[in-house]
Amino acid sequence: MTTGLINNWYPPTRENYDLILSLWKWFPAAASLQWAISWYGMGKTSVTSRLNLPGRIGWMTMEAPGFLTLLYTMTTLPGQAGITDLPWQNKVLAALFVIHYSYRAILFPLIQPSMSPLHVVVWAAGLGFQVVNGCMIGSWLAAYGPTTPAAWAAQLPLGTLQFTAGITLFYFGLAANYYHDDELREIRRREAARQARLARDNGTSVKSVEKHYEIPQAGLFKIMLYPHYFVEWVEWCGFWLAAGLGCAPARCFVVNEVAAMLPRAVAGKKWYVERFGAEKIKNKWAVIPGVW
Repeated sequence: MTTGLINNWYPPTRENYDLILSLWKWFPAAASLQWAISWYGMGKTSVTSRLNLPGRIGWMTMEAPGFLTLLYTMTTLPGQAGITDLPWQNKVLAALFVIHYSYRAILFPLIQPSMSPLHVVVWAAGLGFQVVNGCMIGSWLAAYGPTTPAAWAAQLPLGTLQFTAGITLFYFGLAANYYHDDELREIRRREAARQARLARDNGTSVKSVEKHYEIPQAGLFKIMLYPHYFVEWVEWCGFWLAAGLGCAPARCFVVNEVAAMLPRAVAGKKWYVERFGAEKIKNKWAVIPGVW
């Protein structure tokens, strides 16, 4: 009975997929609560708590289940649906998803100079997001989206041109995401090197850089405070374009990411103003130039 339940939901049957997707479209309503709740136990706004998880471990275990779920779904659902081989487009899109999260879930925490603790409530919310998102996109790619060349021809009005344009946009966003992430890492690396020099010169211990912050200036940081959010949205818009604008899971992913991350960026700008002063922040948007 347990195995049947798992098989019906993970990966889901077509009926259960449709049900989950119909509920998933309402995620922005839940995410909008962030506009009213100022607390966020992660990153620069993390607090000391017995419910905190170590930053690297918490991040990895929160993010990795998304692409692991997609991989599991891609390897099990086609057989259950009687599909012997998937079109190359499905495999390419699955690979793009795995590439992104191989960076975000594994490489990103490993190369960070330091990571603040992660509250278990934030961890659980992020984990839930990843599992549902990976399940929806994986199910669409594995069985419930286009699974024949003819179906892909109908899915993409502009054909290979649209698919190529979407992948190009995806890789542009991915590269820009890494670039702006690395600018934030460079701030910590510079401070860690400075602390090491001071410790060596003064014969003292090296201080942690976990809570060291500056106003980043490279790239799009010149005009906004959260360009790494913005270019990630660009990245997944490229994925959506390549999958076809009729791909509901890809559309939900873009909308849900914006709904989840925009309130954090706006609250983050307030944090920067409080820490560094309005004069130093006045010419920077939070995340959307000319809007927010």
